Parts: sequence; structure tokens; C-alpha cells
Amino acid sequence: MQRFMGWVFARRWLTDARKLEWYPPFWLMRIRVLELRDGWRGVRILLPLHSISRNPGGVMFGGFQASLADPIAALACARVFPGHSVWTRGMSIEFDRGGNTDLELRFEMAPSQESDIRAELAARGRATPTFEYGYYLADGTRCTRIRNTVAIRPRGYHRATTLPASGDSVE
Repeated sequence: MQRFMGWVFARRWLTDARKLEWYPPFWLMRIRVLELRDGWRGVRILLPLHSISRNPGGVMFGGFQASLADPIAALACARVFPGHSVWTRGMSIEFDRGGNTDLELRFEMAPSQESDIRAELAARGRATPTFEYGYYLADGTRCTRIRNTVAIRPRGYHRATTLPASGDSVE
């Protein structure tokens, strides 16, 4: 499988949308990329409600939502700020309403946030922005709020491995 995915991602003729849809976990979730706009500054992805994604209460499993939401901000930052290592540093999810329809993930990187990140990268060489986005029901009502913090570091960055500053021992 890994060899196949390496082949898929090396194909320049495949769009980013198709590569994301064919990524094995997302392919099994049956996602459909509705929009990748302005170099990943705007993203809309359909997460369908079906027999596998529906929990016993009849709404979308939270784990399905979390799995798709996790990499989106990091992928966007990797495209907007090339030449950096990028990963999800932390994520929180608030389920305001049950996802009883297909859900649409909507992510936007505001021009002001992009310029703030660029300024921080220029000044410090690194940035740790937080993005807020969500899932929306078929009627347009937001049902889930995502807060995702992304680490943008110089390529080749190695995380510090020192003990916590509090002096507490790690067992």
C-alpha cells in the first residue's frame, strides 16, 4: 500500500484534490473535495454520512470528523509556506449539534492571518498559528467547531528533548 501511495503522490498530473480523496483513510471515508482555492487558502470537503460513519445515535462519529479535520490546516500551511516542516501541534473539537446529514468541512486562511504568519516567520523563523474552522450541516448550520494549532518550523527542525521546566521527573 505504501508503495502505491508513493506512486500516487509522485504523479504530477493528479490534482491535490484527487490525491487527498485517494489517501487510503479518506478514500474509505468516501470524502469528496468540493473546493481547493487560492493555493489551499480555502478548502471545502464533503464528509458523507453513511452506514459506517453513523454512530448508534444516528449522527456522524466524532472520530470521522477529527480524522479529516486533523491534517487540513497543516496541509494548507505546507502549501502556503513552502520550505518549512509543518505539522498539527494540537486540536480541539466542540460538537455543538449532531451531524445528522452529510457534513461539509470549511477551512479559510484569512489574508490577515497569512500576513501575520509571514511576519512571524521572517522575525523568528518559526510560527505556531491557530486556525478555527468547522463542519456544517446540509442546511448550512455549523455543527462542529475545530481549533487547530499548527507548528511551522524550518526544514530539518529537531524537537527539543529536554525534561519539563517544572523540574518534575518523568517516569
